[in-house]
Amino acid sequence: MQAYLDLVRHVLAHGKRKHSRTGVDTLSVFGAHYRVDLAHGYPLLTTKQMYWKSMLHELLWYLTGEDHIRNLTKKTKVWDAWADADGNLETAYGYFWRRFPSAKREVDGSWRVTETDQIRYVIDEIRRNPDSRRLVVTAWEPGNATKSRLPPCHYTFTFNVQGGRLNCHLNQRSGDIALGIPFNLAAYSALTMMIAQETGLEPGEFSHFIVDAHIYTAGEDGSNADYDHVPGLLEQLEREPRPLPRLVIARKPIDELRFEDFRLEGYDPHPKIDFKVAV
Repeated sequence: MQAYLDLVRHVLAHGKRKHSRTGVDTLSVFGAHYRVDLAHGYPLLTTKQMYWKSMLHELLWYLTGEDHIRNLTKKTKVWDAWADADGNLETAYGYFWRRFPSAKREVDGSWRVTETDQIRYVIDEIRRNPDSRRLVVTAWEPGNATKSRLPPCHYTFTFNVQGGRLNCHLNQRSGDIALGIPFNLAAYSALTMMIAQETGLEPGEFSHFIVDAHIYTAGEDGSNADYDHVPGLLEQLEREPRPLPRLVIARKPIDELRFEDFRLEGYDPHPKIDFKVAV
């Protein structure tokens, strides 16, 4: 997929060395952007093998609205390092997607907290008014973000309908180019396809803006070489992208979709490349 490879080249060419909270240095650029057309295929990287099943389990877990990893950890360990000892996850994207806490002031001056299902709102609003410019979902709750071990990275996304096609734009404050961005691209593209199908639209474009787009790299003194993502990304740049696969989704309401309702066809990637996660 050329858009991703161009992003990699851009960060490698223009990234400035920055220290990070993980203790591993990064090559970082401000304000990176790319876009892909979902009509050309499901944008799952072919220049390395992707752990597609893990991504799909994570996405479906988000859609449950759960804020505990007890069910997710049976399928993938992707969030284990960020949950507390009891398995609670402060920054659970799905909780904010499906149960965002909103304060409402009562007549007597007191405040009552209600919950908003942003995913349901977006689906219903697309059906009522596909020309709406208010199809926004946020995972950024300031009180949570100030104390969370890992505030939401991909913090808000917006849908927009053009010519019978559903487009999605994702904003991300911090993006790990080697590991995180390919998963974000695959997950939000799948979500766009799911919502497009439910609302009778065709999938459109996926647009992605990353405030701090970075590649983990070894220290100038050679430290943290195990976390250096540069060699693996350079290897990907030498590989020829292969045809994109097709994602087939059962025609069910989004809340009834299960893992077995998704089928990936024609996925023929290059061999996997291991990147170590900087926690």
